[in-house]
Amino acid sequence: MRKTNWLLLGLALVLSMFLVACSGGSDNADGGDTGGEKSGEKSGEAAEGEPSGEQVLNITDSAEIPTMDPSLATDAVAFQWLGSTMDGLYRLGEDAELEPAIAKEHKVSEDALTWTFTLREDATWTNGDPVTAHDFVFAWQRAVNPETGSEYGPYMMNGVIKNAEAISSGEMPVEELGVKAVDDYTLEVQLEKPIPYFLSLTAFGTFLPLNQEFVEAQGDKFGLEANTILSNGPFKMTEWKHEEGWTLVKNEDYWDAEKVNLEKINVSVVKETSTRVNLYDSGEIDAAALSGEFVQQKAGSDELKVEEEPVLFYLKMNQQHEVLGNVNARKAIQMVINREDLVNVILANGSIPAVGDIPQNFVKHPETGEDFREINGPLIETNVEKAKELWAKALEEIGKDTVNLELLGGDSEVAKEMDAYLKAQLEQLEGLTVTVKPVPFKERLRLDTSMEYELQNAGWGPDYIDPNTFLNLWVTDGGNNKTGYSSEEYDALIEKANNEYATQPVKRFETFLEAEKMLIQEDAVIAPLYQRAVAKLWKPYVKGVITNPMGPDYTYKYAYIDKK
Repeated sequence: MRKTNWLLLGLALVLSMFLVACSGGSDNADGGDTGGEKSGEKSGEAAEGEPSGEQVLNITDSAEIPTMDPSLATDAVAFQWLGSTMDGLYRLGEDAELEPAIAKEHKVSEDALTWTFTLREDATWTNGDPVTAHDFVFAWQRAVNPETGSEYGPYMMNGVIKNAEAISSGEMPVEELGVKAVDDYTLEVQLEKPIPYFLSLTAFGTFLPLNQEFVEAQGDKFGLEANTILSNGPFKMTEWKHEEGWTLVKNEDYWDAEKVNLEKINVSVVKETSTRVNLYDSGEIDAAALSGEFVQQKAGSDELKVEEEPVLFYLKMNQQHEVLGNVNARKAIQMVINREDLVNVILANGSIPAVGDIPQNFVKHPETGEDFREINGPLIETNVEKAKELWAKALEEIGKDTVNLELLGGDSEVAKEMDAYLKAQLEQLEGLTVTVKPVPFKERLRLDTSMEYELQNAGWGPDYIDPNTFLNLWVTDGGNNKTGYSSEEYDALIEKANNEYATQPVKRFETFLEAEKMLIQEDAVIAPLYQRAVAKLWKPYVKGVITNPMGPDYTYKYAYIDKK
């Protein structure tokens, strides 16, 4: 997993510090059940004992799956269930370590630009076809093909896989992508430059293989129904009732099926915390995410687990809007919100106030080991009086006395409560009226992509363990920027970190520190709200569910029920 020459030692040092494994996640994060516990730890009881009783896990999610097409997935819900039904080259195991999946092993050239993966020959798709290197070539080419319309393909591969950027911009044919099948079971990947976190990307949803014949036969229906999905992972989807739930069953043809204990996972879409708690208390589900008063009600229960995640939520501000294009207006919005009350009163689930764009306990300085968040400290503060001064200055600059802003948010119970709180906080600014627009998760993703919003309550979970996964979001015309923010100076910092300093871990880290200060303090691109924690009830007989810092929130491959 970790290389020992970087030319070759340098690569090993960078990998060992930045690369743990690939929200979720990356992904636009949702505030519901897709959240997990502490990275690399196991939910419920410790994984001791052995399977006993019916091996069926009953759980909930707070939103519908927008798509099961790896090329089109952009959110935590989709990546969760792609990770449960499919294997990439590598996948996440215990302690957030990468473990071999379709790849048995790999080698890296001395210049760290050529990666050669040897694939296992016993992996099959659920239609009986073998999983081959050609499936990865097709999938990766499809993801950067502009005709596919993928957001994450260009976002994850541009500047990483050779020629991806030229292909995604239509300047070069997809066949020129730096990935080829040397033979059926040997995959060769050419990188644009040394990428410290590349191995972790191979476990991310966008890099999953696809069976070309099956995908092309399904056409526009691929990934939208249970019968238009092809799996090669621990589970396969057998039923999908949209907006209601879905069912996964053990994939008996999975190459590692002997390690999969669960026979079935039943997932119901439940948006209300009270409903989840009732289902949990009645024994109909085995886990339930909590918030607010329900955390207090269950505070004494041994079944309550509260763990911090490296997932951030913030207000996105559309700078194409006349008012939000003003930096003083954005700074006023940053300062007027009381984050302590937000996390302690509204969420009350262990979440903590966010004070930057990088979460705490996520990445550390490559030499000192000091946490990124500790080094940069809080980049914003709550100061209502100063916020009012900045707001008044902004209104004067744009020549307005009153402003109406629409806040785009989610339609879950918790999201609605949070957005009502944010409305009240923001309306402390004189002349400001905020209208809340709650929509389903899938619709929020669509409106974000098309920038049809003014203010938006949004979130981001890391796609890999590296500051770049958060800070690269905001480069000019970035696939997930969607704020209208553009800064040559900021772009130059991110470019320098990922190119000139790619093999210099300390300089790279320090450049990211500088970029975060510019993003939050100087340009006020987003208004950080909170770093998510999940307060969740787990039945004590649920064991071996691994939670991850990014990608799929949970790994169910090793989970089991022990009712002895």
